[in-house]
Amino acid sequence: MLTKRIIPCLDVDRGRVVKGVSFADLRDAGDPVALAQAYDQEGADELVFLDITASAEGRDILEALVRRVAEVLFIPFTVGGGLRSIADIRRMLQAGADKVSLNTSAVLDPGLVRRAAVHFGSQCIVVAVDARRVRPGPRVPSPDRSLALDASSQWEVYIYGGRKPTGLDALKWVRRVAELGAGEILLTSMDTDGRQQGYDLALTRAVAEAVPIPVIASGGAGELEHLYQALTVGKASAVLAASIFHYGKFRIAQAKAYLAQRGVPVRPLSDPSLLPKG
Repeated sequence: MLTKRIIPCLDVDRGRVVKGVSFADLRDAGDPVALAQAYDQEGADELVFLDITASAEGRDILEALVRRVAEVLFIPFTVGGGLRSIADIRRMLQAGADKVSLNTSAVLDPGLVRRAAVHFGSQCIVVAVDARRVRPGPRVPSPDRSLALDASSQWEVYIYGGRKPTGLDALKWVRRVAELGAGEILLTSMDTDGRQQGYDLALTRAVAEAVPIPVIASGGAGELEHLYQALTVGKASAVLAASIFHYGKFRIAQAKAYLAQRGVPVRPLSDPSLLPKG
């Protein structure tokens, strides 16, 4: 059985790690290089670095900072934010990333997913999906009518760091990017993000059942039980978390021990001294 992964997330704004609630009210959570090194040493399975304002501000990702983070890591490293071309992706891989995350650029140019998968391999291409339960209001016209919201839609895709609704049905969209060659889906519920009340299990499970590729659940972890629920009820292959790790509520070792005790296969810690006592 494949092991489930625990992945801390560094949401970076102006060179600092931040965390908010439903993509708003950001507060400082520390230095990205120091946090990355700590999570690597604690036994995290992977790390995700997202420059959360790059797309909205129409600028390139903070490449120098990506390089500094990559230098302290010995675990797989995913980088996203403001990547709009094959050249941008190549720069991040050369800077030390193992994978890249595409979100806004994938919606605006779905062909980029296919081109990137052909150039670098599907294993390098993660498509991030920020989804919110369907609400009325102005929307960006859907670029593909076959993917547009309809009466059965439950979740809508947002872009530009959660600032713009797209008119895309989330389940239709994840199926499409899987067909285009994405190797993984990074799924964030905007409704539960930062609230620490648990992941959107209905959304997570629906997406996991809709695609043949791994799904990383994101948005809402507040207790270790929430990680367990996302991996079992939600059928996710991995859980992404920020607040519970950044602010010291739990350690990676605690999360792994908790999951292992409940029968969830996880990669064992290389340093047994990190295991919680008792």
